Amino acid sequence: MVDVAVICGSASDGPIAEKAFAILKEQGVSYDYRVISAHRDPDKLDEYVKGSNARVFIAIAGLSAALPGVIASKTRRPVIGVPVSGKLMGLDALLSIAQMPKGVPVACVGVDNGENAALLAVRILGVSGA
Repeated sequence: MVDVAVICGSASDGPIAEKAFAILKEQGVSYDYRVISAHRDPDKLDEYVKGSNARVFIAIAGLSAALPGVIASKTRRPVIGVPVSGKLMGLDALLSIAQMPKGVPVACVGVDNGENAALLAVRILGVSGA
C-alpha cells in the first residue's frame, strides 16, 4: 500500500512534484509518482486511479487543470489539487480546481505549491510531526 499518489498532468509539472516529494520523504510518507494527462490519456488515468491503493491523491495540473476533478470523480479518497502557473499566472488552473461542482470535492492549495499539498496530505493521513 502507498500513502500518496502524486499525479502530474504533464512532465513539465515535475519540479512542483519534486517539492512535494521532499516533504513526503521527510515525513516518512510513501508515494507513487505518475505523469498522466486527463485530456490526452483518460483511459490510462481511469485505470490508474481505480487500481491504486493510495490513501490520498495529489494532482498537479495547469491550464484547464481538469486532472484533480477527474480523479475526484473516480474515487472517494481525498484529492488535493495543485494549480500550475502558466499563461495566466495560474489563475486559470486555480479557478478550475477551486470551482469543482457539488459532490466532487477537491482540496486546493496555492499556485505551484507542492509543499503545501504534501503537508496537507500528511495531515490527512494523521502522520505525527506535520
